[in-house]
Amino acid sequence: MNAKDVIWKDKEFISTFLKDIRGAIPLAQEQLDFIVHIVKSLDSPVRNFLDVGCGNGILGALILSNIPECRGVLLDYSEPMLEEARKSLSPYGERTAFLKSDYEDINWWKDASESGPFDLVVSGFSIHHQTDENKKRIYSDIFGLLKLGGFFLNLEHVASRSDWIESLSDDLIIDSLYKYSAGNNSGKEREQIAHDFLNRPDKDENILANVEDQCEWLRAIGFEEVDCFFKIFELALFGGRRP
Repeated sequence: MNAKDVIWKDKEFISTFLKDIRGAIPLAQEQLDFIVHIVKSLDSPVRNFLDVGCGNGILGALILSNIPECRGVLLDYSEPMLEEARKSLSPYGERTAFLKSDYEDINWWKDASESGPFDLVVSGFSIHHQTDENKKRIYSDIFGLLKLGGFFLNLEHVASRSDWIESLSDDLIIDSLYKYSAGNNSGKEREQIAHDFLNRPDKDENILANVEDQCEWLRAIGFEEVDCFFKIFELALFGGRRP
């Protein structure tokens, strides 16, 4: 079992990650609000979507709750994550389908294509675990899974341009984690939270790329209207449209 499998197929780590790390992302609600604004502003209605690396289904739930006529396919390679997604999206019943597939496999898109093509593909804090070459391939695969005029939105952890900017990003997240922890009366000091965050077991799995380069990759693939729609240090929402 490789390091990725040890981390992302471990139920205890996933529970901690979803509760204590992802739950305290700075400006998380604002990021979700931007996604809803963009999705509701698309030229064509979203009748179906694909969530790539769906995790616990937070983006899927966001879209299903705001676009009541659409259906979603939730894709992840981690069964514990899919279990969390099934539980959180159970109120949406037959409007959801769950697909266990690993986009590290070059043929992953074939599984997804059986339910496509899609009006919308979204991904949240997932693809940054891949090498840059894999990222480019996955973005190209997503392009092929979209309908003509379909849109791709990636809410992602991206690279800083300098060590100083990275430290600013870390401090912001640690402050947010500390505030979140204090609200839950965990009793943890900021120093302990900082140590845990900077030495978290999934950190070595991150292969970050800056958002400008990733937008250029999307343009080279053929996406149009490519932009970074939101960015605060290492948190960014970017994407584009298939012509």
